[in-house]
Amino acid sequence: QGSELNCHVICADPFLKKKKIIIMGLIIVKIIEFGIMAPGLNAILGPTGGGKSSFLDVLAARKDPSGLSGEVLINGAPQPPNFKCLSGYVVQDDVVMGTLTVRENLRFSAALRLPSSVSQKEKDARVSNFIKELGLTKVADSKVGTQMIRGISGGERKRTAIGMELIMEPSVLFLDEPTTGLDASTAHSVLLLLKRMASQGRTIILSIHQPRYSIYRLFDTLTLLVSGKQVYHGPAQSALDYFANIGYACEAHNNPADFFLDVINGDSTAFSLAKIQNSEGTSIVHPSRKSIEERLVEEYRKCTQYQETKTVLENIMQGRDYTKKPKSRTITYNSSFFLQLHWVLKRTFRNLMLNPQTSIAQVVFFITFLALVVGAIFFKVKDDQSGIQNRMGALFFITTNQCFSTVSAAELFITERKLFVHEYISGYYRISVYFLSKITSDILTMRTVPALIFCCIVYFMIGLKKTAAAFFIFTFTVMMVSYTATAMTMAISADQTVVALANLFMTITFVFMMIFSGLLVNLPSVMNWLAWLKYFSIPRYGLAALEINEFTGLYFCGNLTSVSQMSNCTVICTGEQFLTYQGIEYSTWALWQNHVALAVMGVIFLIIAYLKLRFIKKFT
Repeated sequence: QGSELNCHVICADPFLKKKKIIIMGLIIVKIIEFGIMAPGLNAILGPTGGGKSSFLDVLAARKDPSGLSGEVLINGAPQPPNFKCLSGYVVQDDVVMGTLTVRENLRFSAALRLPSSVSQKEKDARVSNFIKELGLTKVADSKVGTQMIRGISGGERKRTAIGMELIMEPSVLFLDEPTTGLDASTAHSVLLLLKRMASQGRTIILSIHQPRYSIYRLFDTLTLLVSGKQVYHGPAQSALDYFANIGYACEAHNNPADFFLDVINGDSTAFSLAKIQNSEGTSIVHPSRKSIEERLVEEYRKCTQYQETKTVLENIMQGRDYTKKPKSRTITYNSSFFLQLHWVLKRTFRNLMLNPQTSIAQVVFFITFLALVVGAIFFKVKDDQSGIQNRMGALFFITTNQCFSTVSAAELFITERKLFVHEYISGYYRISVYFLSKITSDILTMRTVPALIFCCIVYFMIGLKKTAAAFFIFTFTVMMVSYTATAMTMAISADQTVVALANLFMTITFVFMMIFSGLLVNLPSVMNWLAWLKYFSIPRYGLAALEINEFTGLYFCGNLTSVSQMSNCTVICTGEQFLTYQGIEYSTWALWQNHVALAVMGVIFLIIAYLKLRFIKKFT
């Protein structure tokens, strides 16, 4: 809300039979709110921007602790720092891996969120039970679906997301706008499912915008928020009577949820019955929205229910200092590092194989086609003066292509940002596990295999140096350029949220690197105040290594017979002469020095990418 947010929440231990969440002293825009949410279906209702999601995030310990003060208690005891890992939280946008099936998603959640003391057989049995309980039996082995893959329906997707949170059987479940994107019938079926679960003793708290009556009547407790302020909290079925008592009568056959929002927004016909007195005692039939909000807050604070709740909470908090800052929130894990790495790697590889946008088969086809085109253009280069230009052009294109082809790595962290943040906060896996799985899967599937195929085709079609050592050094260099460029792409995109913006940054960076690669500009002739930029050019190190590997030992004057041709100052007869002209040292150490430089740059970029991933904002 743009001002200090203080919170004092008393919640139930998620492992206790009796669960009751008591909200005390939640201060939003310096307005103190009170409330009790017992086992059942507790709804938070209000207009867009009314503070529903922020309120829910505070209760679920998913709000950024900076700016928060007060104390959170669980049945009178301090709230566990890892409360967000013990409770369930279903976000508004269903963050489910779309390339996997419903069963595979639930098995992933069970494998990482259930304690290691639970055997895999018991985990699978629990998954099967929840599939049946959630009504997902018919689609259990169907892919959830993505923009490119047709999958299950919206309601089934929502139930899958709920199932992933229920797999650990939390006593407290939070849902942010669970009906978003669903038609009325599907939304009703989802809420019926939640009502059935609430009747089993769970405390379910959800934010919702404008439910229809068949959904509204399922609520046990209703909390109405407007501009971050509470205007009602109590039994849902008593809300209409409360508003009628303060002068806002609901018309017959009107949906209560619609009526409440109309009252808050000042659009209700009930205002003809609600006359507000100004300071001079004159009746105002059509007050402003601000005055309506102020009156609703004032009326709520004068009601008996508010005073009774306040008294109960004051007795609970008696003797406690609830102005201190909340403790830092920690993430706890139920599975080991290597178990997490196994499951996350398995899911990542499967996602790469099944995703049409990053399918390895599609990449291999494109790389094969590109290699054939390049090989045809530079087919069978000759050992003459034209061969120097063709070799240099081919090596430059290969190096540059490896850099620009890594742009696809920008999507690694951006497209799955919401999924990663949600799963990390919920205690699925460590950041290091996610990072290792991403770079491992991308390097093996998207960089190594395509680079090997590309090198095997272009090397022999172009007719480069015909020795085994030269071929392996060529292939190794191409892969090192690809690895380093990929690491730089990750470092740039790790904290970005828009793929197009990350691609722009990378394209600009690669263009500047390409200028200082050694072909477009003769590096020894560059002015000193700009020459230092060449040390940050990935293509320069790759191209230099390829040139040393290819040109050393070659002779280009075998077809020059006349003295005039031999004496021409532009004629370069040996590969060593060409390398010297380019300002490249061609010793064995110089060759491997370029590889070491690429490796060092790659490691630095990966460290930057990891640190960015670790310190990106993970709370709202």
